[in-house]
Amino acid sequence: MSTPSPEASLIRRDRAWRLAEEERLSPLATRAAASRGRAAPEEPCALRTDFERDRDRVLHSKAFRRLKHKTQVFLDPEGDHFVTRLTHVLQVTQVARSLARALGLNESLTEAIALAHDCGHTPFGHTGEEALGPYFADGWHHARQGVRLFAVLEPLNLTWEVRDGIGAHPWSVTPPPATAEGLCVRLADRIAYLSHDTLDAVRAGVLSDEDLPGTALGVLGHPGSEWVDTMVRAAVDHSVAHGAVAMEPTVLEAMAELRAFLFDRVYLAGDNRRRHQEAVATIQRLMDHLLANPQQVPDSYRDDTADLTTQCADYVAGMTDRYALALHDEVVRPRLFAPPPRPGDPT
Repeated sequence: MSTPSPEASLIRRDRAWRLAEEERLSPLATRAAASRGRAAPEEPCALRTDFERDRDRVLHSKAFRRLKHKTQVFLDPEGDHFVTRLTHVLQVTQVARSLARALGLNESLTEAIALAHDCGHTPFGHTGEEALGPYFADGWHHARQGVRLFAVLEPLNLTWEVRDGIGAHPWSVTPPPATAEGLCVRLADRIAYLSHDTLDAVRAGVLSDEDLPGTALGVLGHPGSEWVDTMVRAAVDHSVAHGAVAMEPTVLEAMAELRAFLFDRVYLAGDNRRRHQEAVATIQRLMDHLLANPQQVPDSYRDDTADLTTQCADYVAGMTDRYALALHDEVVRPRLFAPPPRPGDPT
């Protein structure tokens, strides 16, 4: 029996081939060949499009690796199955790619935005805005920090479309993402966290199935994969029918009800609220210590073009939960809980 030649058994799908394939996507898809480019021009990769290159850069970044030790909702959970910031990002990426593929959009751009979208978060979940906001006249936001992170602190020279998607992924940010792929990530972020945060709350004993709002259950179905499937299908069907990426209004209303319920019963309630307040206080004590001792900001976070407050916030925002707690114990607790002076000690 003859062995097939390499030319007969494999196909070289290089950058030119991939760019040509993108021409078969939806008219609303963002083509890499039409990208607004990078801040610093680069020679193109022989195999990958620019969006594929961005995806790979984010995936290999230190900021992405740190997500595995950053909280999503429950601080210092005892179980092994609670969602972390890293698993949240991976779930968002899966949902966003499902949306993009179903709508004929650019999956590589979608994936690059999704993998990077939460890299600007501080330790301890959604404490960053509350903890760091008072130090800045215009507040502090994790999405804006994500753009700064990959432009200045760990410069990856990402394309404009990826940077736009990172900075505009939260629903509170206006204007929304400029690309259909960025809108997929914005939808996927909410689809993912509504689903997994609810399951985590049930797993933690904070909620039971009977506690969940009936209207949302009636529209979305049973918590978990059924919710994800319902929301993805609703987004795809509505987007195709209306020619723009958006969620079907009835499902969107159920999502809003569920989000409000989670804020009231989980995010800002009971023991989780107490832990949230402790986390905010930890971040602010670290900020105050670093502002008083700026020499302790590592060179890797010392952006000489930025003011001291920004340099300290860059450092704190990049910390994992365990690093922040260890540094807090080292530099803050001795001052807060110093033993009383012994007789004869100088006062």
